[in-house]
Amino acid sequence: MHPPLDRPHPDCEEQVDALRQCHATTSKFKFWACNELKYAMDQCLREEKKRMLVDMNKDFEAKRQREEDAFRDAIGQELTFEEYLKQDAEYQKAKSEADPNKFTRKAHGS
Repeated sequence: MHPPLDRPHPDCEEQVDALRQCHATTSKFKFWACNELKYAMDQCLREEKKRMLVDMNKDFEAKRQREEDAFRDAIGQELTFEEYLKQDAEYQKAKSEADPNKFTRKAHGS
């Protein structure tokens, strides 16, 4: 199964056209006749997807920081949640008094 071929696939136009041509000219009873072309198209689409994902995620950390900054500006908050917890005296006191083994699971019988 391949993605819809209606949208443009700039890297794979040749393979898409070849597969469409094969489907148009080959009998439906010879369903294996276009397998090599489909395999080539699938490989091309896979490479195209990898390239697109690299391009989309290239500046991920910078994009995420901009989104967090915009969110904090929108709600009028200057600190991140982690920064707030570091400054919260009540939280820090409760954290220091907490038993570190209270919520850990241990295997029985060993």
